[in-house]
Amino acid sequence: MSHEHVSYLELLARGAATEAYDRPVLLARASGAGPEALAGLEEAKQLALRVRAELEGRRRREAELSALFATAHDLAGLRDLDAVLRAIVQRARSLLGTEVAYLSLNDPAAGDTYMRVTEGSVSARFQQLRLGMGEGLGGLVAQTARPYVTADYFDDERFQHTRTIDTAVHDEGLVAILGVPLSLGSQVIGVLFAADRRARVFEREQVALLGSFAAHAAVAIDTANLLAETRSALAELERANDIIREHSAVIERASEVHDRLSELVLRGGGVHDVAEAVSEVLGGTVEFTETPAGAVRRAGGHAVRAGDVWVAAVSAGGEHLGALVLRGRPDLDPVDLRTLERAALVTSLLLLARRSAGEAEQRVRGELLDDLLDAPDRDRSLLRERAARLRTDSDAPHVVLAARIDRAGPTGGTEPSGRESADRQRLWSAASHLAATRRGLASARDGGTVLLLPLGPGESAAELARQTARHLGGALREPVTVGASAAVRAPLDHPDQVAGAYQEARRCLDALRLLHRAGEGAAAEDLGFLGLLLADSRDIGGFVERTIGQVVAYDGRRGTDLVRTLDAYFASGMSPARTKDDLHVHVNTVAQRLERVGRLLGPDWQTPSRALEIQLALRLHALSSPVAPG
Repeated sequence: MSHEHVSYLELLARGAATEAYDRPVLLARASGAGPEALAGLEEAKQLALRVRAELEGRRRREAELSALFATAHDLAGLRDLDAVLRAIVQRARSLLGTEVAYLSLNDPAAGDTYMRVTEGSVSARFQQLRLGMGEGLGGLVAQTARPYVTADYFDDERFQHTRTIDTAVHDEGLVAILGVPLSLGSQVIGVLFAADRRARVFEREQVALLGSFAAHAAVAIDTANLLAETRSALAELERANDIIREHSAVIERASEVHDRLSELVLRGGGVHDVAEAVSEVLGGTVEFTETPAGAVRRAGGHAVRAGDVWVAAVSAGGEHLGALVLRGRPDLDPVDLRTLERAALVTSLLLLARRSAGEAEQRVRGELLDDLLDAPDRDRSLLRERAARLRTDSDAPHVVLAARIDRAGPTGGTEPSGRESADRQRLWSAASHLAATRRGLASARDGGTVLLLPLGPGESAAELARQTARHLGGALREPVTVGASAAVRAPLDHPDQVAGAYQEARRCLDALRLLHRAGEGAAAEDLGFLGLLLADSRDIGGFVERTIGQVVAYDGRRGTDLVRTLDAYFASGMSPARTKDDLHVHVNTVAQRLERVGRLLGPDWQTPSRALEIQLALRLHALSSPVAPG
């Protein structure tokens, strides 16, 4: 491992700021390192930044993980079925942030399913509702053992509507409903619901998260029912003491495992920490792998033996996330099997929570930027409060950047819409990650992505545009073109300027594409007089300064006439002979002055494109200079 790679580990260890990760690359470049070494360092830097972002994300998710794994601890310690059911519904409502949550249990004798516990419900009719198998969304979930979700219950014709059910749902005011089965093996024992009184689209990750929680809840219900059966047997069977000891041992052991897993996760542990803790409990070696074998996939949530190892699939909502593999324990009793299976369940919850929190933060960053662009009259104090929660650098000057993937498509055709949609999603994901690492914002917009990023010390909008194009292009392995606006000072204090800056960035992006500069990044200041036309600010002074500023300054310091000589030179058709007649000086004097101009402006100053910009700058300089008294 090279010294520079060790430096990244040291930066991670001490929690250094994002800017510090550029130092190893800068030092290597200054020491003359080759392209291959620099590319390796850049890759290591990006990897270290991703690790740093994940660590920061983990700290932000501490509150959510506390609630999630407190559930595992509470359920393991509960002994009363009603208390178990109330805890399940309360946690489900809290985890998904819905207005209402409720749980129904199947009644095998009556052949239907009935409402057992509700949280947030206000309708007595709804709380006493019974659903026949296949009736309503809940009846369909109970019958098919599959999750169902509807964004608008009354407009959804996928399930059977009945007057009784629809009246109860209407009384409660529910609109969006998600239902997942509570299953024990192949048997459905009930349905867990989360619902809102407004239209809402439940994301796939939310469906999977509630499904995994329902699996955990079903185990807790099974445990509570098992305890109830044990207590009943105490009054009827002479072997009551043996039964109590047997079942108590199972429960206490499971509770101990849950306590330990909950504690390590609340301390900030991850998937591999869970595997290490279970290794100690089971007396073997447990490892997490992301590629479970086909036999494990078919086994569902049960641990299966595969040769000399035991494997428990880590899955959620039908998606296989990996597996826990136990080595060194050829024989396992039922308690140990249950421990391994519950560890796999906790692992799936941890993975889903991490993914859900990361995507939620990306959406929140996008929503804040959308508000700045679409609703600049929003309360500025609220905008600042939202930005503070995202840890954005709201006081620094910011640049708005418009980015788009540029790929040469088939001649005369267009890319399929599916490909374009996938490209936009990939670009938004990469831009969101960049925005998070730079304490900025990103949102998908107008077929591409818009970013609002703070300028670093001494950094220009053009430099930031080039860096962003290189970063996004490298991350996607596609050419990404980026147009940048001029700097916006404290955008949260001047939200009305953000929309105008975005339009400037889009014009710059379109100009780059027209100039066949796909895959590059630039601001208006990079495009000469074309940039002057594109920029909202019409920064004439800045254009003149960039184009002939050194010549004007030289005249000011030395009292020379280089500006007047240049003006006469272009007016005479770039003829030194006619220039010396207009200025009434010797031709050698003209040549000397033009040589000095060349040293100030560069050897290409007489090329057609440079000459055109210089003439425009001379004209603008003359118009902006005070007129001498006649």
